[in-house]
Amino acid sequence: MVKIAIAGGSGQVSREVIDALLAAKKHEITVLSRKELPAAKVISPEIQWKIVDYDDKECLVEALLGIHTVLSFVQILSDPDQKSQKNLIDAAISAGVRRFAPSEYGSKDTINMPWWQGKEIIREYLKEVNRKGDILEYTLFQPGLFLDYLAYPHKTSKHVDPLQTIFDFESRRAIVIDGYEGAIITLTTVADAATVIAQAVDYEGKWPTSGGIRGNRVTFSQVLGIGHRVRGCPFKTEKVKIEDIEAGHLKTSWGLSAVHQAVSEEQASDLLKNVSIGILLSSSKGAWDISDEWNQVFPDYEFTPIESFLAKVWDGKP
Repeated sequence: MVKIAIAGGSGQVSREVIDALLAAKKHEITVLSRKELPAAKVISPEIQWKIVDYDDKECLVEALLGIHTVLSFVQILSDPDQKSQKNLIDAAISAGVRRFAPSEYGSKDTINMPWWQGKEIIREYLKEVNRKGDILEYTLFQPGLFLDYLAYPHKTSKHVDPLQTIFDFESRRAIVIDGYEGAIITLTTVADAATVIAQAVDYEGKWPTSGGIRGNRVTFSQVLGIGHRVRGCPFKTEKVKIEDIEAGHLKTSWGLSAVHQAVSEEQASDLLKNVSIGILLSSSKGAWDISDEWNQVFPDYEFTPIESFLAKVWDGKP
């Protein structure tokens, strides 16, 4: 048993991980939050809820005393300079925390995805912290894109809301870069990612710094083939030219319309277009070809196969 602190513990992905940790019935869990727990939210009585000020390092150190592992789910977009996570890292070191996982849970690279540049800031900060020795053990949990998003608009996990992607299974259509149909994308279910993270907390060996969680490694063409089989007809595929999207132009008849809850209405329109462009470009450069460090640590874990997952989701749906 270890004592775990969850920073940003009221978010969707963090709540999936909390559920997986609770299911193990091994750990003491403390959620760090800027706000009081809303009365409408149901949180297990086994969880301690602590109000913290991420600008107050002494407050953070006090909250982390006796904690073994910190899992951060702090919002990247709301803190461009990543001051909150930097302070959290500093406090973790001062409090004697052994392990830290920064707010990741996506691609291995952030190229062409400016909304995730905060991740690079924290990756460099952690490298610098450990430059003269192993000061703080950490891993970058990276499951690729959540496979659940290909079920949009159907919700397939308890807490994570559906999001649109460039693979629109509902309308049987997709957007790809002409000539890059072989680009790799890793798709892992929310449940698998949460379970592996919970197992990683139990793992007694040293955490790998690169923390790839590889559920399904597939090409864009393979995703389209699966779409054809589970939806009963070929997808209408719109091919964009790489020079157009590199110039910031998305010349398609449709685009994303469902935005993450952390994004304001003012940001939504531009971000949705930029997300499509960013995912297309970053995929062409290997950003979503996730490594498999945690697969190697837990070789007996059976990940949910993409085709059986999607076939079950879309069975009988128009």
